[in-house]
Amino acid sequence: MVNSFKKLVGAFVLTAAFGGGLAHAQSASPPAPKPQMTETCPGLVAMRPPFLRPAALVRRVALNADQVRITYAGHSTFLIESPQLVRAATDYNDFVRPPVLPDIVTMNHAHTTHYTDNPDAGIRHVLRGWAGEERPARIDVQVKDMRVRNVPTNIRSYDGGTERHGNSIFIFETVNLCIAHLGHLHHTLTQPQLNEIGRVDVVMFPVDGTYTLDLEGMIEVLKALNAKLMIPMHYFSSFTLERFLARARGEWDVEIAQIPSLVLSKTTLPAKPKVLVLPGF
Repeated sequence: MVNSFKKLVGAFVLTAAFGGGLAHAQSASPPAPKPQMTETCPGLVAMRPPFLRPAALVRRVALNADQVRITYAGHSTFLIESPQLVRAATDYNDFVRPPVLPDIVTMNHAHTTHYTDNPDAGIRHVLRGWAGEERPARIDVQVKDMRVRNVPTNIRSYDGGTERHGNSIFIFETVNLCIAHLGHLHHTLTQPQLNEIGRVDVVMFPVDGTYTLDLEGMIEVLKALNAKLMIPMHYFSSFTLERFLARARGEWDVEIAQIPSLVLSKTTLPAKPKVLVLPGF
């Protein structure tokens, strides 16, 4: 049954800068030294010290030309909105859906909570992160001021083997920001994969530590991506989330938001990598 969602009640505006299975890479042995992100997506600029404050009610149409809105609907589904009101929903499925109908949806093949065979007929672009027969999906779509592209990764199959190219990391590029959604990631990333992803500003990543990548593997991936804003997803209890946060606090600042939405721009990114927890609807 599709969950019903209450209306979006506000947004967070970052008004100044913030000061086993396939638990390892797809290749037989991980690169040495560990892979690191390269500068291919829009780069970062120097920022001021950390500061985050709640904003007054922000209507969905009230984005400035340099702003993007990110809303966490729950599980692995986020709604990403551009200034020209292009709306993209990640891991769109039959169980958790965003509060408005998106123009673009992305999906992954690991579980039915990450895709649907019956998307709403009003969705213009349905982007499946797998191509079938273990072939990689190749996606690069431009809709007004939003570009969506993918980098395929492997997943564990139900029989304990490997399904090649069953997951995609989707990258959303808009207003000079690069936002990566890791989907149902099951392994650390190779240098070629990191090169293809390019530099990211924001990353959404799974933290269950069991069905997806294990805790230490995910920490390694986040360090390699080196995004300034990291938003956890795909956790099944407060215990699971806190287990990750306890480990993350040894590496980065952690902040807990009170509402599921934030508005940000290139100039309001954190000065150094930060974990921000958005509560789902």
